[in-house]
Amino acid sequence: MTGLIPWQQRLSNGTEDIQDEVIRWYQQTRHGKAYVPNMIWGTLQTEAYASVILRRVVDFLGVPDDVAAGVAKRMERQQVLYDGEHHYDVILGEQALYTNVGGPEVMRGQMERLLRDIELPSLTLGILPTAAEVSVVPMPGFNVYDGGRAHYELVSSGVDITDPDELALHEKAFNAVSRATSYGDAASRLISKALTFWNRG
Repeated sequence: MTGLIPWQQRLSNGTEDIQDEVIRWYQQTRHGKAYVPNMIWGTLQTEAYASVILRRVVDFLGVPDDVAAGVAKRMERQQVLYDGEHHYDVILGEQALYTNVGGPEVMRGQMERLLRDIELPSLTLGILPTAAEVSVVPMPGFNVYDGGRAHYELVSSGVDITDPDELALHEKAFNAVSRATSYGDAASRLISKALTFWNRG
């Protein structure tokens, strides 16, 4: 089964309510997975980075402006990284380290955050190198949650997938990307390279 709800409907009261919903998803997920090719995974975003992202969402969709409240909720959701009860396997595309969100100062802070949090026991963070060969066709990012659900964020809608056969394909796709991904010191070197780039900016 696939569920699709337009963002303007889901965000009709602003960004705070949906952040509450996402907090519940993460609290209920003991072992989650995320593939995010072009931006930083929301649960690792700095406050400054998240503020830029949610400001762009509000301005683009024309929904009520409660950016500060939405950012506060996004920061609250990050507690799952520190409570000792959850684990997340996260793959960022190397492009995510260079997609300009808020300019060099914001990006420097974000790279420093990644370098710090890559050591968290609750997190397996990998970077998919730009030129890595992956044994699956290019695809948009997605999250996989406990309880049998994958989630996509598209331009106009959020999409939830619950069909077991489709979920199995998402697991297969994540594993294919993972085999081409750099972890540990190799991932840290890619993040450090991006930090150097933004320091020059």
